[in-house]
Amino acid sequence: MKATRVLVIDDEEDIRLLVTALLRRAGYEVLEAADGRAGLRLLHESVPDLVMLDVSMPVLDGWQTLERIRDLSDVPVIMLTARDGELEKVRGLKAGADDYVTKPFGRQELLARVEALLRRGSDPVVVADYDDGVVAIEVAQRRVLVRGEEVQLTPLEFKLLSALVRNSDQVLDHERLLEQVWGDAHAVSRDQVKLYVGYLRRKLSPDDPQAFPIETVRGFGYRYLKPPRA
Repeated sequence: MKATRVLVIDDEEDIRLLVTALLRRAGYEVLEAADGRAGLRLLHESVPDLVMLDVSMPVLDGWQTLERIRDLSDVPVIMLTARDGELEKVRGLKAGADDYVTKPFGRQELLARVEALLRRGSDPVVVADYDDGVVAIEVAQRRVLVRGEEVQLTPLEFKLLSALVRNSDQVLDHERLLEQVWGDAHAVSRDQVKLYVGYLRRKLSPDDPQAFPIETVRGFGYRYLKPPRA
């Protein structure tokens, strides 16, 4: 059985070696890169299952590297940073990162986040194509179309939309969404669900995000309102 491959990109050697040793002891195959350019080369050559990416690096920083990764692949990405500010996390998630870990981090927490992200990526929410006349999801191609126009979503956004449309007209509470999309009801906070629902609305209906039929049910969660067939 092929080992799960993780690419670690971090210019701090001690952090990189610590993360590498931790992942290898957990049974992962690990590739290392000391900067963004070397990391992108390894991404081309070896196709990892997950990338752990430091934010603060010389020459090509984490944001620039993430942008280029997203041009090439929808591989799950965990950002590593010494900054714990909310704006920094929002920036990472908006740029296409799937999770965010602040240094110094707990070893078990880091492994739990890796496992949750890999589990999420290997367990697609939608098992069949979907089309309600407004939203169409082509599962094999990982494509989403809104009124015939293709919309680019990150892997996590794709799973969130898929969970909502599969359960159309039903209220999905935060815990159920965290379980279905993030793979663990305790892995991240409810605020992250709210953040990603906002991203979806803006991507799927940029002119009027609130017009997109994802309804906030205050105190409970969210519901996708399936449009009536003409």
